[in-house]
Amino acid sequence: MACLNISKMDPREENVGRGECTLDGSIDKHGRPAVRATTGGWVSGVLLLVNQGLATLAFFGVGVNLVLFLTRVMGQDNAEAANNVSKWTGTVYIFSLLGAFLSDSYWGRYKTCAIFQGIYVIGLVSLSICSQIFLVRPKGCGDKNSKCGDHSTLHVVLFYVSIYLVALGNGGYQPNVATFGADQFDEDHPKESHSKVAFFSYFYLALNLGSLFSNTVLVYFEDKAMWALGFWASAGSAFSALVLFLVGTPRYRHFTPKGNPLSRFCQVVVAAARKWKVQLPCDADELHEVDGENGTRKLLHTDGFELLDKAAVVVPKQKASLAGEEGGYNPWLLCTVTQVEEVKCILRLLPIWLCTILYSVVFTQMASLFVEQGAAMKTDVSGFHIPAASMSSFDILSVAAFIFIYRRLLDPFVASLKKSAGARGLTELQRMGVGLIIAIMAMVAAGTVEHFRLKYADIDCPHCANSSSLSIFWQVPQYMLIGASEVFMYVGQLEFFNAQTPDGLKSFGSALCMTSISLGNYVSSLLVSIVMKISTTDSIPGWIPGNLNRGHLDRFYFLLAALTAADFAVYIACAKWYKYIEFEDRIDQSNNNVEAADFKV
Repeated sequence: MACLNISKMDPREENVGRGECTLDGSIDKHGRPAVRATTGGWVSGVLLLVNQGLATLAFFGVGVNLVLFLTRVMGQDNAEAANNVSKWTGTVYIFSLLGAFLSDSYWGRYKTCAIFQGIYVIGLVSLSICSQIFLVRPKGCGDKNSKCGDHSTLHVVLFYVSIYLVALGNGGYQPNVATFGADQFDEDHPKESHSKVAFFSYFYLALNLGSLFSNTVLVYFEDKAMWALGFWASAGSAFSALVLFLVGTPRYRHFTPKGNPLSRFCQVVVAAARKWKVQLPCDADELHEVDGENGTRKLLHTDGFELLDKAAVVVPKQKASLAGEEGGYNPWLLCTVTQVEEVKCILRLLPIWLCTILYSVVFTQMASLFVEQGAAMKTDVSGFHIPAASMSSFDILSVAAFIFIYRRLLDPFVASLKKSAGARGLTELQRMGVGLIIAIMAMVAAGTVEHFRLKYADIDCPHCANSSSLSIFWQVPQYMLIGASEVFMYVGQLEFFNAQTPDGLKSFGSALCMTSISLGNYVSSLLVSIVMKISTTDSIPGWIPGNLNRGHLDRFYFLLAALTAADFAVYIACAKWYKYIEFEDRIDQSNNNVEAADFKV
């Protein structure tokens, strides 16, 4: 396996004749300051984009049709299958917090990506074997006409262990590869800083293009009951992604992990609690701060959360320790301004993050209820069957189109209206707000389509292949609107959380974006359960029954539209309250030694 050995050395000696170094404190695989010409940039960036595309192809090869696998192969009903898909997808993104923690604290992003991709491959191979040997029995079962037989408890356990290994591997890898890709661009360099912003858009585009193959070709084979073939294709794609990732090892730029952030946060809370009676100085410059480490930036003091500022107040008993040798004071009694501002930063991000969860409830319908809705429509066109899950291809095309429209047309147009030097287009917070508005429109469109699907449905035919004469292509607008909203919400989120987290918490910033998707899936599952509980009576099967023709899925979509509108109102208030993080200039790396670290994979 690849191995990175990063050791202490004097960059002023090692860099003689090596060329211009980066300004952001990044290092190469040998632990030396990264040389701009031979590391990072779009060479590394493109490798990681292709890696992301292949890994996403593998993930959606399982995820996009999982709801149909659960109903056709595992024998679950629609509501149970939709809930299980939401829980599984939510768990994928919960694991992103684990990956981000290990990356920021101990392993670094390269090692974390490599290890979790290995777990990902193992999970997909296990799922492929389990499906081929145990689950898809009798052979040929699992299509829309013939369901599979019962499965033993052992086989069901093997299936769930496999898909949750996939969840662990993909979840731990995803937030780190996004941040690792951004690490390949020097944000303190004029040209590369623009490339770094563009990378997040292309990253999300690669994610969607990677799923295009799985949402069309693989979905078609799986819909024809060739489940094992689809899962083996996903496993091969994930293995190829891992190999490609390791090939780029000599070219990558790295940032050393900054240590456990939980202990730093706890120190601030404990120190502030112990000094809650202490008066704050009139001048914030009197608060405690130390020189930053190589390539890192100190955070400037900001107003608000004054109680936490008390953690950085130097009381008389601590002045003697500060006058002595470095490290002579107790960090559980005295913290730096940067430590305090890290905690403030996370507290300010939380309301914004919470407001994105309901958007993710809308987003997750595309992998569950949209598919079930499509399966209950007319899916044959000129004798050719269109799998319901393949309609998500229109979401992918919408993402690709709107990334181009935003970056090439809308963003420059908005910037020109501001008529100031160096003006940018919509801010990340504004883009996320636009994403919420488009999401409301998507739910209204989905509800309207469902209303007309019911109008043309055959209520007395619960097992019909096409239980409504309304064409599945009426779903195109709702998929296109979801895709447009993703460009504004999720790309904006990635940029926002990456820019607004401290240097030692960049992976955590990306994980926040993914965790909002996770909680959105859990909230969706809870919401479906509550709606079914309330709407089901002895004579009425509820809004989302097994036979959608007897339910009212349209009312559920309109409910989501109303909840998202309320969420948008709260989001506006939170966005106005938010205060942006402020950095000092980086410590000049020519005056410091590079920190030691070892990465072994």
